[in-house]
Amino acid sequence: MGLFGNKKKEEEQEPTPEVGTEDQNEGLQTYMMDPSLQETHDLMQAVLAEAEQVVMGKRPILDLTAVGILAGGNILFEDNPGLAKTLLANTFAQALGINFKRVQFTPDLLPADITGIYIWNQKDQKFEFRKGPLFCNLLLADEINRAPPKTQAALLEAMQEHQVTIEGETHILPEPFVTLATQNPIESEGTYPLPDAQLDRFMMKLSMGYPGRPIERAILVKRKQRGKDDHTLQAITTPEKLREMQLSLEKVRIDDSIIEYIVEIIYRTREDPRVKVGSSPRGAQSLFKLSRALAVLSGRDYVIPDDIKRLSIYTLRHRIILKPEPRIKGVKTEEIVSEILEQVEVPTTQGQLED
Repeated sequence: MGLFGNKKKEEEQEPTPEVGTEDQNEGLQTYMMDPSLQETHDLMQAVLAEAEQVVMGKRPILDLTAVGILAGGNILFEDNPGLAKTLLANTFAQALGINFKRVQFTPDLLPADITGIYIWNQKDQKFEFRKGPLFCNLLLADEINRAPPKTQAALLEAMQEHQVTIEGETHILPEPFVTLATQNPIESEGTYPLPDAQLDRFMMKLSMGYPGRPIERAILVKRKQRGKDDHTLQAITTPEKLREMQLSLEKVRIDDSIIEYIVEIIYRTREDPRVKVGSSPRGAQSLFKLSRALAVLSGRDYVIPDDIKRLSIYTLRHRIILKPEPRIKGVKTEEIVSEILEQVEVPTTQGQLED
C-alpha cells in the first residue's frame, strides 16, 4: 500500500512538470517573434511610454501615429486649433531621436522656402544648394491648406519618393522621412483644399479630439508640478535605428487570405453607387504596410483581420470622393467604409486560430 502510494505520488509529481514544460515550450515556439521584430516592438512601446507623458489621454492616436511612422507613411491631422497636434509631432521626434522641422504654411509661402534654393557663392564663384526645412526626418507641415497649390505641390515628390528635384538636379532626402501635416476644418477663408493627388499620399487621416474633463485637469496639474512649459524626454532611438525598425517589418507574415480581404474592401469602395471615385491601389498598399506595423506594435509577427478592420477607416476615408447627391445629404465616407467592413466576409487565418 505504501509502495503503491509512493508510486502514485511519483506518477503525480513527475509527469506534471514535464507536461507543463512541453506546453510552455510549445507556447514559446508559437509566440516567439523574430529578434528584430521583438526589438522593434520593445523600442516603439518605450517611445509610446515617453510620448504618453506629454500627450495625455490620447493613447489610441499615439498608437496610430506610431504605426504610421513605423510603416514609413505620411499622416494628415484634421482638427481644431490647440489640440496638441504640433506637440504630438515634436514629442515623437524627441522620443525617436530624429531631426524635426516645422513649417508654418501661409499664402505667401514659396516652394523654395520648403525645398531649398541655389545661391551664388562669391568666394568659390559657383552656385551651391542651400537645403530647406524639407531635409529632415520628420516634417510638420502646419496648416498645410493655407498655402497655394504651387507650394503644396512642392511636397508631392518628397512625400512619395523621398527626393526633390530642383533646377533639374535630384536631391535625396534623409532616411527615414515622414511628413505629418495639419489642417483646420473650421476656417475655409484663405485656404486651398488639398488636391486629391496629395490627399492620396497620406497613409492615414487622423483627428485628435478634445480631452475629457479628468484628462484636461491632469494636464493642468502636471503643468503646475513641472514648473515650465517645456517637456524633457529621453531619446529612445536614432534615425539609423528607426530605419532598421521600419525595414524589419518585411519579416511580418501576412496570409494570402488577408491580402484577398484587403483587395475586396478596396474594390467595394469603387463599386458603391454613392461613390464617384473609390480608393486607389495606393490605399491597398497603405493598408498592407500599416497592418504589418500594427501587428508588431501589438506583439505579433503576423497580421490578423482585426488589424485591417481597425485601420480601414483612417486609411480610406480621405481617398473616397462621393457623388454630389449623397454628399449633399450628409453621407460620410466613414459610414461607407464601416458598411463595407460589415458586408465583406472576414477570413480565418492561422494567426487567429493560434490566438
